Amino acid sequence: MEDNEILGLFWQRSESALAQVQKKYGRMLKHIAARIAGSEAAADECLNDALLALWQNIPPARPENLSAYACKVIRNLAFKRLTYELAQKRSVNASVPLEELEAAVSDAGAEYELERKEVLMIIEDLLDGLSREARAVFLKRYYFMDTVPEIARDLRISEAKVKSILVRSRKKLAEKIRLKGEAL
Repeated sequence: MEDNEILGLFWQRSESALAQVQKKYGRMLKHIAARIAGSEAAADECLNDALLALWQNIPPARPENLSAYACKVIRNLAFKRLTYELAQKRSVNASVPLEELEAAVSDAGAEYELERKEVLMIIEDLLDGLSREARAVFLKRYYFMDTVPEIARDLRISEAKVKSILVRSRKKLAEKIRLKGEAL
């Protein structure tokens, strides 16, 4: 079933919309949640919460890209759960990919007060300037939370190349943030 048909089901308030989302995107959404939240049980809860959030938000929302919208919803829910777990010392899951990215951002912009929206715009600009391969590596690592070996396997490149691409991308990001901060 096409996304516009699924969105139509949401607008008709047909519960089959949830079944169609789960059928079409459930595996991907659960994978994202498991990567972030750290367990299958947490991923299942995040998936259920994401489906509920989609039900509550569509309508009035009418996303242009249902899969991207659903990914954003589940990522936010999984990060909230991870934050809660870490705050309660209930989890030992350290979100290494985000720590890597945070280090690049904080090193470059430590003395600058950049708004979250500005940082997101800088990241979008960075992604626009990367090669297709580098963009795929960056997104797999920092959006989908894939490990270096998984990225190398999926893209059929060496782990050393993945690491090199990530280092160069973080350096470019840090430089863009530094330049933006100086311009303020």
